[in-house]
Amino acid sequence: MKRVMAVGVFDLLHAGHLHYLEQAKSLGDHLTVVVAHDDTVRQRKHEPITNQELRQRMVAGLKPVDEVVVGNSPEVPIFDILPQIQPDVIALGYDQEHAEDSIRRALDERGYTSIRVVRVEGLSDDLDGTRKIIAKILERAKSNGA
Repeated sequence: MKRVMAVGVFDLLHAGHLHYLEQAKSLGDHLTVVVAHDDTVRQRKHEPITNQELRQRMVAGLKPVDEVVVGNSPEVPIFDILPQIQPDVIALGYDQEHAEDSIRRALDERGYTSIRVVRVEGLSDDLDGTRKIIAKILERAKSNGA
């Protein structure tokens, strides 16, 4: 069985998230999704709109997903979750800022030489990201005089 791991915030779940997870699932037999810990989201991005438990529950309801775990807090190294998940493939979203080369080097340094790192394609839609959706909502609210 080929195990795939996908990671993300998944705040305000949208079609781009579903597309990412469908593509990730196509890389193997079992898809485990790591939903970012609230403290990690705060430190690296923004205050989450929905908490980690709700994001975990929402992602778990998506058809391609076999298992969902909440990621480590930011004090714990990100690679410490790998023994729990034991992925054969790490699927990166098209817009995730992670560099495949640096992840590959970090995996190799830790002895995870057999894990493949794959960047999946994006959804060809103008509303494939949370920030784009929020911007569109704000734009419409402004044009409607709200």
